Amino acid sequence: MKVVIIGGVATGPKVAARLRRLSIDAEITVVEKGKIVSYGSCGLPLFLGNLVPKIEDLMKTSAGLIRDPQYFEDTKGINVLTQTEALAIDRQQKKVRVRNLATGEERDLDYDHLVLATGAKEVVPPIPGIQHQNVYTVHSLDDAVNIKALIKEKKIQHATIIGAGLIGIEVADAIAGPRLKVTLCESQGSVVPKLLDPDMALLVEHKMRSRGIDLRLNCPVKELTGDEDGKVNGVILENESITTGLVIVAVGVRPEVTLARQAGLTLGITGAIQVNQYMQTDDTYIYAGGDCAEQVNMLSGRQVFVPLASTANKQGRVIADNIAGRASEFPAICATSVFQAFELNVGRTGLGESEARELGYDVITSLSTGLDAVHYYPVHGAVTIKLIAERASGRLLGAQVCGTGEAIKRLDVLITILRFNGTVKDISNLDLSYAPPFATAMDVLIHAANTLENKQLGVVDTVSPFELLERLKKGETIIFVDVREGDETKANPVEGSQIIVIPLGELRKRYTEIPQGSPVVTFCELGIRGYDAACFLKGVGFQDVSFLEGGMSTWGALQSALNM
Repeated sequence: MKVVIIGGVATGPKVAARLRRLSIDAEITVVEKGKIVSYGSCGLPLFLGNLVPKIEDLMKTSAGLIRDPQYFEDTKGINVLTQTEALAIDRQQKKVRVRNLATGEERDLDYDHLVLATGAKEVVPPIPGIQHQNVYTVHSLDDAVNIKALIKEKKIQHATIIGAGLIGIEVADAIAGPRLKVTLCESQGSVVPKLLDPDMALLVEHKMRSRGIDLRLNCPVKELTGDEDGKVNGVILENESITTGLVIVAVGVRPEVTLARQAGLTLGITGAIQVNQYMQTDDTYIYAGGDCAEQVNMLSGRQVFVPLASTANKQGRVIADNIAGRASEFPAICATSVFQAFELNVGRTGLGESEARELGYDVITSLSTGLDAVHYYPVHGAVTIKLIAERASGRLLGAQVCGTGEAIKRLDVLITILRFNGTVKDISNLDLSYAPPFATAMDVLIHAANTLENKQLGVVDTVSPFELLERLKKGETIIFVDVREGDETKANPVEGSQIIVIPLGELRKRYTEIPQGSPVVTFCELGIRGYDAACFLKGVGFQDVSFLEGGMSTWGALQSALNM
């Protein structure tokens, strides 16, 4: 059996390695256009931020061996052809035409099964001046090496990043510092708009600004200017220009499907290659996986394009199983994505709020903040969790997390709930582990579920940070009641003519100090005391009272957005 795999970064090597374990006699050839195979492209921002000391570290196994063609030949008996471009597929003759880029020699490779693992290519927007020197994407090892070398020369003081998606934010975190200022331009109204809802994005935006990032939202780049040597020296925006010495373009990727299109294979509505549950194209002898293939979203049932290394590797295993005669299916995905930047752990799974509404769901959401460990344990951090559920049934539709604490552990639990069509009540009833270093007695995840259930039952009204931001921007008069303790308000004061400070323990005696007739919003550090206060005020006759979801973790983000 002859198997040809086009693409040698993620899916391709996984197919090859798994297939070799299942079939000792298979003739496996991997064709890779670049010089390097099977490297950790997700680690490029870590290399830029010096968390990965050497670029070679991204090419090594956990045992420290470089994954080069000789490694694959020696350890797995796999033939890897680097600097070799696949030119065309002859489906009738089951041949692939390839060219050695070093010598120019062309030849045909016969196959019984062909795997397309051609990945994705970076999107380069048609901005005038994009061709200037010192304008890079972050899509290859060479990109990262060149960017790092330019920064190490210490000849530039400012960098501009175009695009506040996942890569743009990670790179901003990696390169920003006292010596290098960073402006990040995003054409949409919030950061990571494909990942986070605007209310959760506020938390990330606030953290970025507090770390000195010049974050520009609703800010499309019009033009790049250059000096007499052809090096970029400026960015033209709508109403101003920025002097800069480095531009990094991070506006996303699109599937690389040139070979598939030329071979007459069907492309899906996302522009990626259409495959069935076995990862087969409409040619039963040709499979496709990784960033060039589309997937199905489990919640919407729609085809989606979500390029992730985790998906690519799982799909590689499925492809190898099917080639080896072991029927295996790749399931629909929850579109889970996570990242770490600016000390925040951030992630999302399932549907976003607006996406769920567009699909016709009657949506209810909650946003809660808590600690990932007990307050007296010396190492603990805050975690904010947004839950998105179907109002009547309580079925979980999606979730987002953000915080300095261990947020991703909680997200993984929520992914499991989603996979098995669980409800918010199922979250509340989970027998989660507890010990002071790992969680509070009532885990922040269960607290989040209880908050949504209380909202669902109408126990008390809440207001999300984004809803409150929109109301304040419209000029609505709102009375804020800060129920934190005195030492908390001194350490982190909140000032304003409409803010009344009454610690929760004094509220029962002093609630008459709060004027009636205007909406009242209570808040505290994490949200729990704000909830208690809102319940009490509702009980004593306040008609329009709610508590701020997320507490002070969201208040800072609100102030940052109002003052930007």
